[in-house]
Amino acid sequence: MAETTVRYPLTLSIDYPETLNRMTTFFRIFTAIPILIILGLLSGGNTSTLREGQTVTYQYGAIGLLFFPVLLMILFRLKYPRWWYNWNLELARFGTRVAAYLALLRDDYPSTDEEQAVHLDFPYPDVPRDLNRWLPLVKWFLAIPHYIVLFFLWIAALVVIVIAWFAILFTGRYPRGLFDFVVGVFRWELRVLAYGFLLITDRYPPFSLSE
Repeated sequence: MAETTVRYPLTLSIDYPETLNRMTTFFRIFTAIPILIILGLLSGGNTSTLREGQTVTYQYGAIGLLFFPVLLMILFRLKYPRWWYNWNLELARFGTRVAAYLALLRDDYPSTDEEQAVHLDFPYPDVPRDLNRWLPLVKWFLAIPHYIVLFFLWIAALVVIVIAWFAILFTGRYPRGLFDFVVGVFRWELRVLAYGFLLITDRYPPFSLSE
């Protein structure tokens, strides 16, 4: 009997473009600035000013991916609030669209709410059934081997993106093998994120670039 492979709970695919715009590719680092500012504000931050001899800190933006609140809710309540899940999913999707645009994988300017050609999904977890309440305390540590591999994969991906930049300028196309490699690195990192920080699964991420 044929063996069936169970897909990892997080899935990512990006539609391969037949042609890409040479002009927007050349100026990509500049055209991406406005959407990077929006993503930075959503990821949260603070600024400090001096007033009457006292330092006043202002919080701005949102708080990025919800990790510690989710960890505490799983630990003490065995619950993952649905709207927290929705926030993490949509922010991960938005961040991936921006990353795909920066990596020259698509010409579409990243939407803040539409899926476009970047298809990222992960299921809402049934916490009592699917998750161990204590495991979130150590998942970030258990994922250390992946951090090491991803460090080298991202060095390779940056080299590939530079090569693809030249290829697009001369041919208007992203070489398919290079495209699949960069998407694979994205997929690998997002699976580690799903396991160690989004906390939507207890399945250890595979050491794989493929779907």
